[in-house]
Amino acid sequence: MVAAIVGLLVGVGLALMIRPLARRRSVESPLPAPRPPIPRTARVPAETMLELLPTAAVLLDADDAVRLANPAAIQLGVVRDSVLDVAELSRLVQAARRTGQPQTVEFTMDFNDFPRRTVSVGARAQRLEGGEVALVVDDLTEAKRVESVRRDFVANVGHEIKTPVGALQLLAEAALDAHDDPEAVQRFVGRMQHEAQRLSRLVQELLDLSRLQGGEPLPAPTEVSVDAVLDEAVDRARLAAEARGISIVRGGDDGLVVLGEEGQLVTAVANLLYNAVAYSPDGTRVALGVRLRDDVVEITVTDQGVGIPEDEQERIFERFYRIDPARSRATGGTGLGLAIVKHTVGNHGGEVTVWSRPGNGSTFTIRLVSGSQPQVATPALLQEASNP
Repeated sequence: MVAAIVGLLVGVGLALMIRPLARRRSVESPLPAPRPPIPRTARVPAETMLELLPTAAVLLDADDAVRLANPAAIQLGVVRDSVLDVAELSRLVQAARRTGQPQTVEFTMDFNDFPRRTVSVGARAQRLEGGEVALVVDDLTEAKRVESVRRDFVANVGHEIKTPVGALQLLAEAALDAHDDPEAVQRFVGRMQHEAQRLSRLVQELLDLSRLQGGEPLPAPTEVSVDAVLDEAVDRARLAAEARGISIVRGGDDGLVVLGEEGQLVTAVANLLYNAVAYSPDGTRVALGVRLRDDVVEITVTDQGVGIPEDEQERIFERFYRIDPARSRATGGTGLGLAIVKHTVGNHGGEVTVWSRPGNGSTFTIRLVSGSQPQVATPALLQEASNP
């Protein structure tokens, strides 16, 4: 609805700018007579404004020949070699010319070149005096993507919350039915407590992720001791590790400092440790290391777990994405831990990467610019530090 309203307003505005151009060009002959220069104060800046607009704008004459096309129209692929090159837009122009009324349409342009790409657009055509037609086309791809992500997010949240809530309802009913069996009641109440904790953790992580994705600035970034971050993260994950006989081993440089918010960084490292413990066999080891390379602090978490298939590695940082849903739910995972890591590190100007091979474990690496240096993270600096 917002895109349609914006398109309508832009269409009217562009039509008003294009109309003077159409009138001016309609009186030009194939060999126009020389005209005196127009005073600078009297020049109509319509063409310049059209060139600066991010919206594609095209002016077609009575024979559907392109008389004017701004750079956005050419870049979007609407106009190629001075020809309107999209069949849907040609039909829209013909409908506007035939009815005399503004016409609008939304559709997807599919380009068959390599790499193949699709673009969602919203177009509006309006007939002008003299038979010309003004056409404006908005690229709606990003807006559609954001809408889809938001819709999927709501659906995923509803599904994830429904699971523990449904479990709590069933367990409560079972406990009521077993009121004469104290052992059964205790067992059901224990499961209810587990599901309640899972629901509480899910809600808290949703709030954390929403705040991180909102692009809020760091709350008064300060110098943060990396040693303190690792100590707290290990302490949070120690209970889960000890329950399965998994040892967490620390190593690397001491005394490093980064700029940021300590609580967020602790959560990010702890989430990596939780995952390493959850996806490792009992009795194995998780290594937590830190080092300084070219003014970049690298924090690594390495496990001896099941590993991650290569085709899954690009998706593991998505919200609610699980490689093994059954195992994740069995361990109480929410599917949000790695998404929180990604956005936390990104908000600190760094990056998080993963190396993994099925059966050979995984290594997650957080890279942050050292707080002792008066510079910010850049892709070039982080890439330089990641090279051996």
